[in-house]
Amino acid sequence: MSAAARYPFSAVVGMDDLKLALIVNAVSPSVGGVLVRGEKGTAKSTIVRALAALLPDLTVVTDCRFSCDPADPDPECPDGPHDTSAPSHVRPSQLVELPVGASEDRLAGSLDIERALTEGVAAFEPGLLAAAHRGVLYVDEVNLLHDHLVDLLLDAAAMGTSHVERESVSVRHAARFLLVGTMNPEEGELRPQLLDRFGLTVEVAATREPTERAEVVRRRLAFDADPETFAAGFADREADLAAHIREARKRLPDVVLTDAALRQVTAVCAAFEVDGMRADLVTARAAMALAAWRDHVEVNADDVRDAARLALPHRRRRDPFDAPGLDEDRLQDALDQAGDADPKDPDDPPEGPEGGPGGDSDGGSGDSPPTEARQDAPESGAPTDRDTTEEPEPAQDSAPTPARGRPQPSEESTGQQEQANGEGPAPQDAAADPTETYRPRLFRVSGMGSGTPGRRSRAETPYGRTSGARAPHQRITTLHLPATLRAAAVHQRARGRSGPGLVLARGDLREAVREGREGNLVLFCVDASGSMAARQRMRAVKGAALSLLLDAYQRRDKVGIVTFRGDGADLALPPTSSVEAGARRLRELRTGGRTPLAAGLLRAAEVLRVERVRDPRRRPLLIVVTDGKATHGGVDSALRAGAWLRAQRVEGVVVDCESGPVRLGLAAQLAGEMAATPVRLDELGADALAGLVRHTRSAA
Repeated sequence: MSAAARYPFSAVVGMDDLKLALIVNAVSPSVGGVLVRGEKGTAKSTIVRALAALLPDLTVVTDCRFSCDPADPDPECPDGPHDTSAPSHVRPSQLVELPVGASEDRLAGSLDIERALTEGVAAFEPGLLAAAHRGVLYVDEVNLLHDHLVDLLLDAAAMGTSHVERESVSVRHAARFLLVGTMNPEEGELRPQLLDRFGLTVEVAATREPTERAEVVRRRLAFDADPETFAAGFADREADLAAHIREARKRLPDVVLTDAALRQVTAVCAAFEVDGMRADLVTARAAMALAAWRDHVEVNADDVRDAARLALPHRRRRDPFDAPGLDEDRLQDALDQAGDADPKDPDDPPEGPEGGPGGDSDGGSGDSPPTEARQDAPESGAPTDRDTTEEPEPAQDSAPTPARGRPQPSEESTGQQEQANGEGPAPQDAAADPTETYRPRLFRVSGMGSGTPGRRSRAETPYGRTSGARAPHQRITTLHLPATLRAAAVHQRARGRSGPGLVLARGDLREAVREGREGNLVLFCVDASGSMAARQRMRAVKGAALSLLLDAYQRRDKVGIVTFRGDGADLALPPTSSVEAGARRLRELRTGGRTPLAAGLLRAAEVLRVERVRDPRRRPLLIVVTDGKATHGGVDSALRAGAWLRAQRVEGVVVDCESGPVRLGLAAQLAGEMAATPVRLDELGADALAGLVRHTRSAA
């Protein structure tokens, strides 16, 4: 499809915040890009691809593979040096798409190693970062990119340059582009550090208004029927938008960020307790771009408010379980306080809308001075907003159950104590609230895997520590130069070598074998029957599961949840990387009914079988949470199901939830049939469960 037939930007119905965020970056690429979060089928990709047609045309040096500007060529351009008299031509801005399965060489570029060894030249093949210079780099499903690719991508976006290091050869080139990423949160989240590197973020969702939905369908059908005619109908609007962006770019250097506006920017960022100073810088740049877009000479309160709405939601998240968003009332309060404050004497009360630099019509309402409660609002709750990327030692009271070695009260006495405290046993079909999450110790699946790169178990990965070399099975991704030279050296006389050059054959090439970490599939099989309905016990189980879920998110695992109660088992959460979905299912888990333990184990086995076919390289770990009772189907059936799991070589942990002075030991018996590690419920503290899992099947 030609560029003229691309779906027009102005034809997209609604999506006002997303359009504004993209336009802000088009006016000022230094804002840092846009991350678009939303459910599938919301036109995320359509509107991003449409943006490229609105960007101004570029004048580039002819035959320069790195799109150098002839008026200001890159002095370190690999195709240079260029001068201002170099031949040039004009071309449209490019939209470069980064596929999810791209390699590091495809993104950053690569060297032709064979030419380097045989001809002695450093032949560099530019990657997608070079192609996107001065254009748009679009990453669909950015949350599914491997972490090392995202790190490389965002580092280049932040510095405006790309460095490629290959076997003592260094290449540097300019890489300044508008970065746009889209993602579906149901498929997993980005790490908080990576979220912060995107300048703006927008949440999109399909409209629920029937009239708007009808218009979306009508326009899409018209476009599919005749793209050229449909695009022609919006040509005037597209031309006006493109002209407006060009004019805004020209006005941007003259926009004034007044002290009052800057004070509002910093007050808003402080009120939402964002980390670091990047939020303040991005908000200030976005506000200036909005002022240029709106033809303002100075940044006003509306510009700051809209910039904060786009720049802060993803930066205020302290926990992956928190949904992104911004409290509009709190935002307005921060703007009002900054507008009414007197920078010369901050201890004096504000004098009203005319009494200080921030008291004009753009600095806030000025009608009602901020109350003491408003001034104290930003500090309230600050100690609880902890960054989950830190790894402090777990506190003694963070474990959801009493410490190991302490006698566990019986079920009956526990219920009596709970009733005395107003926390009696959970009623049937009730959902108990979990205990607070804590950080478990790292656990790993035994052996060496080759699964999806992550941060948990040992595996051969495309990156990491070089542990050896081997003959390549397919195309070489990383050359092991010393091993290649050793393989070629023994053949030099037979190949008639007569000069200083090395006679190299294809069969001499060796690729590096690298050891890193992989992500695993952690499948929870949770007993939700009536025997688990004691409120404190279920709270402890949920707290431990949520803690392991949080750890799995940080280590790039997939997580699934199977629950069993009544007369069957359900897949409550299909294997996913979405920590929000997993947390929601666990919190909503209800208890009651009989205990179909065998059905739960067989359902878990079926889930693992399907996942093994779908992703054979991702190794699973099964965590069974039960007291071992089987009031539906019988204990013998449950033990046979456990033996079947052992035959399938499923590594596992059985969390024994049985309590009271008299124990039947059924969960431990099940663990023996599964060849799994038995762990008592009172060992679910931060220093127990995850550490024991790493020793699972250690003797195998």
